[in-house]
Formats: sequence, C-alpha cells, structure tokens
Amino acid sequence: MPHSAQNTALTPAQEAERYLENARQILSEKAGKKDGLYKDIKYVKMASGTAYSAALLILDEYLRQREGIHFTKPKSIEDYMIRLTKHDKKLLRILANVYDDLHLAGYYHGTRSVDTIQNGMSRVRQMLTYI
Repeated sequence: MPHSAQNTALTPAQEAERYLENARQILSEKAGKKDGLYKDIKYVKMASGTAYSAALLILDEYLRQREGIHFTKPKSIEDYMIRLTKHDKKLLRILANVYDDLHLAGYYHGTRSVDTIQNGMSRVRQMLTYI
C-alpha cells in the first residue's frame, strides 16, 4: 500500500509517533554521534524540525478535543501558549521546553548536544499522553 494511502487512516497520536520515529531514525542513521555530540548539524536540524512538528500535531489534537467546534489552528507559538494557559499549565511547561530544545536549539541554532535533542524528544513523548 502506498505511504500516502496508509497515512490517511492514522490517528493524530499515530501520526505524531510516526514523526518521532522518523526523527529518531534520522539521528541514528545520519547525524552521527561521538562524545555526547552530533557530528552533522544538517541532520540534527532535520530531525529537530520533524520532532517539533510531532509536538504541534499533538497540540492541535489536544486543543481540538478541548475546544470542540470552537477550535481553530493556532497561528504562532504564542497562540499555542496562551490557549494552553486556559487548559493545562503542565502541558504548557512541557511545550516551553520542547520549543527551547527542539525548535530553537535544535532546528534554528543547530545544537550538537545529544542531551538537548534527546530531552526535547522525550518531552514530545510525554505530550503524547495528553491525547
């Protein structure tokens, strides 16, 4: 079965899991790791963006469940944070860490720190429990 046909049947949680698995695979197969640092920043950025996208998929589903027919897709990280303030402050704190670790440090700045990226990915897995 083609990948696109298969993806239509996935739940938001399954799709987020797929993104996380893709990110893990990019890191393990292409980024290279030595002494707690990744060797190839290009692949760290790619994996970080993919894992961060999983977080946004999770948040969209979480907000859709909470807001029902009033749900509209947030347009910025600030919008996500404001809306989470109304629903779950623990999830808001997790998002703040994911944003810092994966979006800013990993994707935007291209950190080489294995710990930073792994912490971010671990927090995205935590977010999965919310949907």
